[in-house]
Order: sequence, then C-alpha cells, then structure tokens
Amino acid sequence: MFVRLFNENPNPREIRKIVEVLRNGGLIIYPTDTVYSLGCDITNQKAVEKVARWKGVKIEKNNFSFVCSDFSHLSEYTRPIQNNIFKLIKKNLPGPFTFILEANNNVPKYFKGKKKTVGIRIPDNNIIREVVSELGNPIVSTSIHDEDEVLEYTTDPELIFEKYQDLADVIIDGGYGEMTPSTVVDCTLDEIEIIRKGKGELNF
Repeated sequence: MFVRLFNENPNPREIRKIVEVLRNGGLIIYPTDTVYSLGCDITNQKAVEKVARWKGVKIEKNNFSFVCSDFSHLSEYTRPIQNNIFKLIKKNLPGPFTFILEANNNVPKYFKGKKKTVGIRIPDNNIIREVVSELGNPIVSTSIHDEDEVLEYTTDPELIFEKYQDLADVIIDGGYGEMTPSTVVDCTLDEIEIIRKGKGELNF
C-alpha cells in the first residue's frame, strides 16, 4: 500500500489504516525529519524479528532505536532522567536527534537484548508522530540505505516504493527525505557524548 500524506495536516483516516497494519504485525516505511525509515510496533516480536532479518542482524544484538510521540511517551520507556539531561532533550526534541538513555522494564526484553540502554527519537515530523500517537506504542526506527555507493540513502518515496514494496506493507509518501541521518547522543555516560554526527546542531 502506497499512502501519500502531508506533514502539515496528515489525514486521520489514512493514519488509522496505517495503525491497523501495525497492530496486525505489519511493517511500514515512513518519513522522519531526516532519512526514510523502516519500522513496526516494538511490542510485536515477530514484526521486530522481520526487521532484524532484513537488516541482517540478530534481534538481541540489534541497535535499533524507536520513535515516541512526545515527552510523556518517552518517559514511559526510560529510567528517571537527570534534570540536566531532561533539559537537553527538551531543548532539542522534536528534532533530528537520537538520544541514548537507560531503558526501563517497559522496553521488551527481546528488543533491548542484554543492553540496558535504548535509542529514542521524537522526530520533527507530524506524520510519524501521529501514527505513533494513534498506535499507543513506539515504532522501530532503522534507516533505509541505498545500495548505490554515492547515494547513502534513498530520498524519493516513489523509488522507495518500487524497491521495497515486497518488504513493507505500507510505504508512506511524506515528500522527499533527507540525505543525512540523525545525530546520536549518548546520555548514559558521565559526560554527554555525540557518537554520530548527523543532521542538526545540539543545543546545550
């Protein structure tokens, strides 16, 4: 299924259709404020396993992050966040950042494996935040890479559909994607560390 949605005002009926697919264990490809990503409901183990197989990784060794809809949603999946870290996150989200935080027991064991941390995103993109909000659970976020060595990421939704229509149950056209992934910020160490520089300047 190929669904065109507008970031300013995503159609609620189409959002509900996408959520139904996720609830039934389906995979979706969706826009963010950076690159297009493949995802599923993190509470559906079989769906997460499908994503892991596609990435060629063992589910317990994955480094997948996931998308939350807002700050209260984020706090449902993390241990209590120190005040200075919370202020940093609040200043920079929604935005093109993945924050690595300490996970709590609401993150499924099969998803985090033996790790005690998770990467969490709240993209500055209404489409995917509306999907997550309607679903009520976070969605796996792993970027769609391009096999072309020059183009690291595929940005055109129609080309993504041509290439991945057999993998994903829904491909959302939210306009052209970016070429630069999110900046990854580790907040679990004594000092905050940027472990991948991507889109966006971290605002301290």
